[in-house]
Amino acid sequence: MDNFRLVLFITLSFIVLLMYQAWLQDYGPKPQPVPPAQDLSQVPVSPATTTASGAPEIDKITGVPDIPTAALPATQGRVVQSNSRIKVQTDVLALELDTFNGDVRQLDLSEYPIELKEKNNVMRLMTDEMPRFFIAQSGILPKCGAPDKPMIYQAEQTSYQLANGADKLQVTLNWQNETGLKISKIYTLQRGSYVIDVQHRIENHSQDVWNGCIYALLQRTEVTEINHNSMIYTYLGGAVSSPENRYEKIQFSGVKDGSIGLDKRPGWQEGWLAMVQHYFFAAWLPESDKIFHYYTRLLSEGNRYVLGMYSEPQTVKVGGEHSFNMRLYTGPKLQNYLEGIAPGLDLTVDYGWLWMIAKPLFWILEFIYKWVNNWGWAIIILTVLIKLAFFHLSATSYKSMAHMRRLQPRLEALKERYADDKAKLNQAVMDLYRHEKVNPLGGCLPILVQIPVFIALYWVLLESIELRQAPFILWIQDLSMPDPLFVLPLIMGATMLVQHFLNPAPIDPVQQKVMMVLPIVFTGFFAFFPAGLVLYWVVNNVLSIAQQWVITKKIAGHI
Repeated sequence: MDNFRLVLFITLSFIVLLMYQAWLQDYGPKPQPVPPAQDLSQVPVSPATTTASGAPEIDKITGVPDIPTAALPATQGRVVQSNSRIKVQTDVLALELDTFNGDVRQLDLSEYPIELKEKNNVMRLMTDEMPRFFIAQSGILPKCGAPDKPMIYQAEQTSYQLANGADKLQVTLNWQNETGLKISKIYTLQRGSYVIDVQHRIENHSQDVWNGCIYALLQRTEVTEINHNSMIYTYLGGAVSSPENRYEKIQFSGVKDGSIGLDKRPGWQEGWLAMVQHYFFAAWLPESDKIFHYYTRLLSEGNRYVLGMYSEPQTVKVGGEHSFNMRLYTGPKLQNYLEGIAPGLDLTVDYGWLWMIAKPLFWILEFIYKWVNNWGWAIIILTVLIKLAFFHLSATSYKSMAHMRRLQPRLEALKERYADDKAKLNQAVMDLYRHEKVNPLGGCLPILVQIPVFIALYWVLLESIELRQAPFILWIQDLSMPDPLFVLPLIMGATMLVQHFLNPAPIDPVQQKVMMVLPIVFTGFFAFFPAGLVLYWVVNNVLSIAQQWVITKKIAGHI
């Protein structure tokens, strides 16, 4: 009975986890309805101000009403102002810069189609159109306050493309006022790279000393990417990194109630900020030897979340110049690639609190893939290796279950003898266990030791973008999507049913019925799970059945 309760507890806990993840997708916090775009040119302009500490008035640097917009047309469907677009194309990125503030307003990942069937319909990570609003902004703040008028940059071309044989593409945007102050915003893109170098160069040809700072921010709505599996919960929100905490999640719910309070913390070096979704993210990476201050804001118009940073003030003397350098990462969660960009950036591949187990599992999985060149077979081989690592623990568990099965007829006899007295029945059962030297929990305790490894592997298979659109065999052409023919979930349900008959049956008829229903329940859940996860579960069950069958046959004498 104790054995049954532990198994039932573990099983029901997993079901509750799956139900909670599904509930978060269907009934969790949703973005508010987006109102029609208003004509921002009619919004009154507030004077530039700074806080008592000299930090910029953050609400003034988000590209919304407080920045003057006179003589600029409102753009239908957008909640930030637009002027004209500059198209930039490399081998892996296709982006659009807006001359209004020089922001990244649209960005496509050329190597990542949304669906295998439509190779030309690629993943759009950023757009300034609702409802999947997501943009990257950066700029200069004179005296670390709001700019006195919008910065409309000029460029020599309206489109730029990485030339054949070239490794670098540079796009320069220029702005100059009547006093002689010149600001250049320079985007540098490399072949095969998702990192964009962004330089803001100040040339002070005016008659006054210039003082100011740089800011960078990400804005987005709380809307998941296209084709997201609603049965799977993955993190969608902000993240920041500091020397004290290399990966700190900034939940959108916290931004709503104002509890994050990043702007109340002191600035730090070697940090970054990011907006994260399932397989992709964007992050601003400032200069590591400079101090930056971080903040969050919720903009009610369009229900946009802002995660930003700004630097310490910098002085540029008359006739002098100064450059602010930052990097913008916009792309996939490729762990090995991210490790070399910035400390902690690879933690955006969110393995949760079991990351210390999950990361080595991924390294082994990747190593196997390099040999077999198929992620499906790599999952199978890794599952076999894990079963071998826990072979003796599993054997101990199955031996205990086999002994319990051997005692099944005697337990049934005790049940009939003490049918009307549960206290005597329990005492008689415990006496039998003691006499036969059988531990009723012996079958579950070894399993509990293995659970952290199984959960860690679950997150590896769920979070690794390498499995996205990765083919296996025959009808399974995408291990990150559910099995289109439901073959794997049905096999998984069948293996669970076989395991049910191999395990010692509970004495209570109600418990027996519950255990019979569980394979059906799990089959229903796994029908909507990624095929890679179900493949792992099927292989693990088949190996467990083989080992348990041999041990049970040897000890119990029959099956």
